[in-house]
Amino acid sequence: MDEGPTAVPADSTQPSLPEAHRSIPVPLGAGFWRKLLAFSGPGYLVAVGYMDPGNWATDIAGGSAFGYTLLSVIFLSNLMAILLQVLCARLGIATGRDLAQACREHYSRPVAYGLWALCEVAIAACDLAEVIGTAIALNLLFHIPIFWGVILTSLDVLIVLWLGRFGFRWLEMLVVFLILLIGAAFGFEIFISKPHMAGVLVGLLPHAEILRDPAMLYIAIGIIGATVMPHNLYLHSSIVQTRVYEQNERGKREAVRFASIDAGLALMFALFINGAILIVAAATFHTRGRNDVAEIQDAFRLISPMLGIPVASAIFALALLASGQNSTLTGTLAGQIVMEGFLHIRLRPWLRRLITRALAIVPAAIVSAFYGTHGTAKLLILSQVILSLQLPFAVIPLVMFTGDRRRMGEFASPRWLQFLAWFTALLILGLNLKLLLDFVGLTGSGTP
Repeated sequence: MDEGPTAVPADSTQPSLPEAHRSIPVPLGAGFWRKLLAFSGPGYLVAVGYMDPGNWATDIAGGSAFGYTLLSVIFLSNLMAILLQVLCARLGIATGRDLAQACREHYSRPVAYGLWALCEVAIAACDLAEVIGTAIALNLLFHIPIFWGVILTSLDVLIVLWLGRFGFRWLEMLVVFLILLIGAAFGFEIFISKPHMAGVLVGLLPHAEILRDPAMLYIAIGIIGATVMPHNLYLHSSIVQTRVYEQNERGKREAVRFASIDAGLALMFALFINGAILIVAAATFHTRGRNDVAEIQDAFRLISPMLGIPVASAIFALALLASGQNSTLTGTLAGQIVMEGFLHIRLRPWLRRLITRALAIVPAAIVSAFYGTHGTAKLLILSQVILSLQLPFAVIPLVMFTGDRRRMGEFASPRWLQFLAWFTALLILGLNLKLLLDFVGLTGSGTP
């Protein structure tokens, strides 16, 4: 579809992400595995948000300071993320509306515009984290100054536009490839770091000391706060509609089933990567008495000397580059979805991407020019705080809509699922609020 030079009103019946809507066929009469393969993809686009540079920072700090203890927090936060993403899939498939469209239809225009503005801020903050992560990786791998690395990240718009010519499936394939690359990199890092497997298994069990130790609790909250990304909820509820499934109760029920499996498998892979980052940090730094490694650059500088494997740092940085680049690929889609859904306005893809990327590059470039890597590290933390601010305005409508039988019909969440959803939402929101208050120093609790 060719939009006007700036923007055109979207038709009131226009589906979410119309150029990709129902563009990927699902073979009728096929067996379980062929159908699962056809439905697989959206979950992995969502999963990249759970392994972005913001997660790296909290996982490295947690592993370095407390060993394997916080693995249980990563595991718990991943289960909560799976629950919310499954609800997103149910909403998109059952109603044919993404979360942004559902908000526009349910709330008054001023409220919808306010939600859109908050979501745009969150997307810019998320993109800011990916810009910084990619720039840091380019600096570590090729010694490119952070400032010029930030500028170079603007070129990823060419990748998105080029892949768009070949169809949505190609974008999914690239994302899956980069996820596999990150997974292979950390599989190698785990192998060479030789973690204590009994300690890893014990770390998966909840520990009461996490609640008693303020420093440990602070990092635990950071891990959970960096897990659920607001834009992922809008994104997933839209891209599950890229499959061609029967528009009846049987077809939708089957679509919900396979989309839920897709999300679960993809986010379990994200669990492996997040857990691997913490495990490598624990096995490399904590066991050798380095409990103060909290930044990505420090981990890169120390990992090879401490393991005695020269290539370890390069592989670490390569995984970071893949992580940052992978996360930026979904930024355009999320931005397009929220703009179309809330405002009924479409921009040309290159213009939408240019606006989103400029909002991230300008502050990152200014800070890196004046303060270098130290400033960008603080900016990375700030981006996570901004995301925590927006989270309630995405999670609460999602849980509310999916429990509404008038909207969802037979696909409304049963009472047990509603209870888990509200508990998860309130827990995440409460922890994010504490993280925010700690950041601005209102609670009096110090950082670790």
